[in-house]
Amino acid sequence: MRVLTFGETMALTRSRDVGPISHSADLRLGIGGSESNVAIALRRLGVPVTWVGRVGADGFGELVRRELRAEGIDARVICDETAPTGLMVKERRTPDAGRVWYYRSGSAGSRLHPADITDGDIADASLVHLTGITPALSESARDTTFDVVARARAAGVTVSFDLNYRRALWSPDEAGAVYRELIPLADIVFGGDEELAMAVGAGSPEQLAERVLDAGAGEAVVKLGADGALDAGTGTLLRVPAVKVTVVDSVGAGDGFVAGYLAEYLAGADLTTRLSTATAVGAFACTGEGDWESLPRRDELGLLGADEPVIR
Repeated sequence: MRVLTFGETMALTRSRDVGPISHSADLRLGIGGSESNVAIALRRLGVPVTWVGRVGADGFGELVRRELRAEGIDARVICDETAPTGLMVKERRTPDAGRVWYYRSGSAGSRLHPADITDGDIADASLVHLTGITPALSESARDTTFDVVARARAAGVTVSFDLNYRRALWSPDEAGAVYRELIPLADIVFGGDEELAMAVGAGSPEQLAERVLDAGAGEAVVKLGADGALDAGTGTLLRVPAVKVTVVDSVGAGDGFVAGYLAEYLAGADLTTRLSTATAVGAFACTGEGDWESLPRRDELGLLGADEPVIR
């Protein structure tokens, strides 16, 4: 049941109030990173997780280490003495819209190396999860991504891949080229419709999923945000609606969705259950501020449909 994932987790600051961050007297400090968001969500759902990444020899790096281990994750945190921990800044410009800035060029996290993930890490895993963020960080991080995927496939370990495009890191053409290399190597591919279009061309969710399968992936899951999700595999096609919630902060919702899906996949659940849990976890992520703080534990999944506002 163990999942292995790797990538960059950064310190995260966010404004307490709605409005320009230039007028925010107080900022909240935390951490955030797609792969570690998935790791935290999986662990809260009862799945053992190993996360591997690099941080700087600074207070932000210690914060990353402390938070991940406090969540029960087997965090293999490598301290890089010559590079800083990356920083992410979030602004709530209006009640319904926010902006994110990244300060990660030359960061410790971008120096990820294939040797950072051991053969033992891979052998101990039932599934390796990666995102399209890591290969965009640097040449060594891209080498690490492809190296780990190759070793996982050779060891018979399931590979899941979430495209997770970040326009601050690379262009759609650059991203699409790497996506096209990784999609055939993955057993499960996750992506939004615009992200998948970068790799396989524009089309309906059904067309996108079919093209991902034609490219060699074992299963294609199209994340459609407020419109739900679609899953396609060999002989299967299922579309489900989103769980309706009042959105406070949507950052991390896609990571929660992926974790919910993978938790049920590893448990041997059917497709309907996988998508049901995925949409519920993604919805939970939207109900509070922060990338992962609102992610649910398994015994909380039914709270979104609770009849009573207070459970005593």
